[in-house]
Amino acid sequence: MAEWSLVVPRRDVVRTPAERVFGRPDPRLAGHVLTYAAHDYRRMDLTPWRVAPLGVVVVSVELEAPPVRRATAPDPEAGRDVPTSPVLGLRDRPWTVEQAGPSRGITIAMTPAGAYALFGLPLRELANTAVGLDDLLGAGAHLLAERIAGAPDWTARFRLLDDYLAARVRHGPVLARQVHGAWHRLTETAGRLRVEALADEVGWTRQHLGTRFREQIGLTPKTFARVARLHHAASLLTAASPPAWADVARTCGYADQAHLNRDFRTLTGCTPTEFLTDTASRATR
Repeated sequence: MAEWSLVVPRRDVVRTPAERVFGRPDPRLAGHVLTYAAHDYRRMDLTPWRVAPLGVVVVSVELEAPPVRRATAPDPEAGRDVPTSPVLGLRDRPWTVEQAGPSRGITIAMTPAGAYALFGLPLRELANTAVGLDDLLGAGAHLLAERIAGAPDWTARFRLLDDYLAARVRHGPVLARQVHGAWHRLTETAGRLRVEALADEVGWTRQHLGTRFREQIGLTPKTFARVARLHHAASLLTAASPPAWADVARTCGYADQAHLNRDFRTLTGCTPTEFLTDTASRATR
């Protein structure tokens, strides 16, 4: 999984001018960490955000947390404040929040294997929620943020993260071989592999695979496949010369265009038409 896709409304991107710097993790973190994305929002009016489900665990290290940030409807946690340095597990629904004020920090895209090794807990406990990094790492989260804040620039901060994460994941737990293999196959096929065939490949029953996969990854194999298909479809729809919608549906493994439309709305909160016009966009880093 060389890339990860972030699907947000276009208006959310263009109305929040900020310094943004992207970094690649050290090769020592291959298979665990995909990208770093630093941001520095100096001023922001109250702004709603909607982030679609991702195929990664998103870990934030905030150097300055916004004074206002809370979940909004239809999120089940609507009205609750989002914790400092939130960690977002895998989701099967959009994450909707509103935020105001300055914000500065680094977002880390981690594979399930990387997050499982870093936090040492079943990712089912992080699914469809936002948990503060200090709740997962204890005092180490605050010390890490202090060290990163003291570095002279974003490049140096990325290198500090490299060293910290490499030391942590090296000694962390590993996913069951069958779970890791199933995750890899769903990722490399963009969710087109049927769960029955996947269970046969790893040598487990479908039921046992579903239970273990959900426990360690956070979603069932079927739901993870839906998220993978969503991002495959988004990448095709936003290509320089996009295929016809019917061709996108067929290529991505949907039964038909109506199936694509239903899944798109369920997972992102908008239709493909809205995604392609003035209310949604895709940014891949």
